[in-house]
Amino acid sequence: MRVYGAAPAAPDGLAAVRRGFTCRCPRCGGGRLFGRFLKVEHACSACGQEFHHHRADDFPPYIVMFIVGHLLGYGIYVTEMKLEGLPLAVHALLWPSLAIVLCLALLQPVKGAVVGLQYALGMHGFGRPPADAAVQSRAGDEGERRAR
Repeated sequence: MRVYGAAPAAPDGLAAVRRGFTCRCPRCGGGRLFGRFLKVEHACSACGQEFHHHRADDFPPYIVMFIVGHLLGYGIYVTEMKLEGLPLAVHALLWPSLAIVLCLALLQPVKGAVVGLQYALGMHGFGRPPADAAVQSRAGDEGERRAR
């Protein structure tokens, strides 16, 4: 079992989201948030904050689709207005390729930002005492009642 030092002070919401966006622990900013591309670590290696209970689910892809759709829509519009003679083959190669690259580049940071937001708002288990501590306190309460 690892013993961690004193827990750092809880950051404000914007700092937690920013740390998540940089794929670092939203609590301390020191440990890695992801073990693989989109697999969130079980806990922070620096401060011990658990991440296993996060529920980012489908929200990060929706945000990424919103951002990429607006960027590409604007890009296509500006390209059509400024470069009128651009062949269709260039459009067919450029915009889908750019969409794939942007989606892959943004997905991990956006998921980290969503996990940071959940941490900042205390959602889905962040900010609560660990379940085993609650079970131990209930067991201790029952033992005290029996002793009376």
